[in-house]
Amino acid sequence: MSGTTETATLGGGCFWCLDAIYRDLRGVSAVVSGYAGGHTENPTYEEVCGKRTGHAEVVQVTFDPAEISYADLLRVFFTIHDPTTKDRQGADVGPQYRSVILYHSEEQKRVAEQVMDEIAGAGIWGAPLVTELVPFDRFWPGEAEHQDYFARTPWSGYCRVVIAPKVAKFRKSYADRLKRPAA
Repeated sequence: MSGTTETATLGGGCFWCLDAIYRDLRGVSAVVSGYAGGHTENPTYEEVCGKRTGHAEVVQVTFDPAEISYADLLRVFFTIHDPTTKDRQGADVGPQYRSVILYHSEEQKRVAEQVMDEIAGAGIWGAPLVTELVPFDRFWPGEAEHQDYFARTPWSGYCRVVIAPKVAKFRKSYADRLKRPAA
């Protein structure tokens, strides 16, 4: 790593899925699951699941732009969740599961708009993107049990049925970008 890092804050459904995938990417030095985009101070998982905080489940990704660009982080983002379903990812339904990019600078906003146009223009999803693009305000780290969930509980039903297939697809598609060889 070059020593210079940037932060990306992204929501694409359950934060456990994004956490598992971004931890594997070369150039990423940290991933923290948490909450952003809402109005409640220091929300709990239960409060966010209650759908009244305005927060989305997000990951905050610390990355080295010399190793992976913000645009490439977003390209990964748009392949690991369905950005065409409002407030839903598979069986997970509610505003906390919305597709959202919380930009930290005008440059991140510009790059996000460019990548969103690229993805929409490629017709990959066959439906319009509903991903929100909003300014970053505040990030609230999630509880300890939500950090690195996939690595800690690979035997759980949700990990086996939902996360593992996404991680396998990601590792196959981005094998050249992984920190370690794909299994």
